[in-house]
Amino acid sequence: MPEHTSFFTYLLAMFPALRQNMTVFGDSFLGHTRVDAHGAEPIVCSIFVMLLVLVLALIVSPKLANHDSAVIPETKLTLRTFFEVWIGYWYGLMKDMMGPRRAKRYFPLVGSLSVFIVFSNFLGLIPGFTPPTSNWNVTLGCAALVFVMFNFYGFQANGLGYAKHLFGPWLGLPYIPVNILLFVVETFSLFIRPLTLSIRLMLNMAVDHLLVTIMLGMVAVFLPVPVLILGTLVAIVQVMVFCILTSIYITLATEHDEHEADAKGHGEGAAHAAGAGA
Repeated sequence: MPEHTSFFTYLLAMFPALRQNMTVFGDSFLGHTRVDAHGAEPIVCSIFVMLLVLVLALIVSPKLANHDSAVIPETKLTLRTFFEVWIGYWYGLMKDMMGPRRAKRYFPLVGSLSVFIVFSNFLGLIPGFTPPTSNWNVTLGCAALVFVMFNFYGFQANGLGYAKHLFGPWLGLPYIPVNILLFVVETFSLFIRPLTLSIRLMLNMAVDHLLVTIMLGMVAVFLPVPVLILGTLVAIVQVMVFCILTSIYITLATEHDEHEADAKGHGEGAAHAAGAGA
């Protein structure tokens, strides 16, 4: 198979009308950027992964509809077992990191990203396919979603206090330059997060896929097995890094709200106890 091509490249090349529509889309919305079959491949791969996850979820969901039978674990490794273990792991991690209340609220974002990224990463281990996460457009889209959502969660939880914390603690009028410097540093750190998230995931998956492709091209039997094992570890580790950092960003953005809620809860409890004692 030629370099930088996959089955999706040939599939797109077979449909001239689809290729023409993508060219029109590029001319209209992307600043006269020509989108050929190769350029559209990451988007098609991403859509394929989303449809695959949707189909698998529809297969598993009926098995979880009956709560009486769903509480009994299956004895073999099945799709239901995989999703239960995978989703349960990430929910447990978020619960330990930010508490059960916030974990339930923000888990849909982290859980959805973890499923999409892990299936995208493993797609690259199948000969003839390329992982969508080896393209910066896809990883930057995921990171941009994380950036928008954790800032939204921060403002939703703390209001304008979320932006106020970028200035650091108020030290008085003589230290205003220090607060301004802290604001510049914190703002830069805030906006660099999606870049580091996207570039780290893209580079690791692109290099891993390139290494697997080279080994398969050299020797198709036995020798690529250690490389595939290494690729599996890289795919899983990159999901963990991306989603753990996402959970940390959400925790930091909403942490003040959690403390206020706990303090308010303790205050209400104390007031109730005092009123009962009176």
